[in-house]
Amino acid sequence: MDHDSEEDFADFYRTARDGCLRAVYAACGDRALAEDLTGEAFARAYASWGKVSRHPAPRAWVVRTALNTHVSWWRRRRREVAWDEALDPAQDAQPGERLDAQVTAALRALPRRQREVVALRIFLDLDTGTTARALGIAPGTVTAHLSRATAALRESLAPNREQEPVS
Repeated sequence: MDHDSEEDFADFYRTARDGCLRAVYAACGDRALAEDLTGEAFARAYASWGKVSRHPAPRAWVVRTALNTHVSWWRRRRREVAWDEALDPAQDAQPGERLDAQVTAALRALPRRQREVVALRIFLDLDTGTTARALGIAPGTVTAHLSRATAALRESLAPNREQEPVS
């Protein structure tokens, strides 16, 4: 990689890292895992920077690579760890931290594809077409998953709120 390419990648990394990390975290629900996955995805982006830099949405490429890495990791292990409520850090959290924990738990409860759509559409602010291409699905499928995900999140985070008529 030449010096200009390294500078381009360094600029990309500085501007995209936080958004990509938030998107991966929203999709997987585990901060440490999201950091590992995002780091791995950026390492792969660096190794293939010539190709990735020409991608129409390099940030989406990084997030998708991170999510694919997560799926590969999960498939290799094929086991689930039971959640121990006694070890839940949200139990001792401050009010703002409890809200973050509630949002994270609500995101974690969504099906994988809905989490991925939320991560790309909401956290990375990608349009429907770019999200569809990044996930390899139709734009209408993105819209449907986003609609279902937001409805589920709304129900989970504000279950007692009166539904106001849309005008």
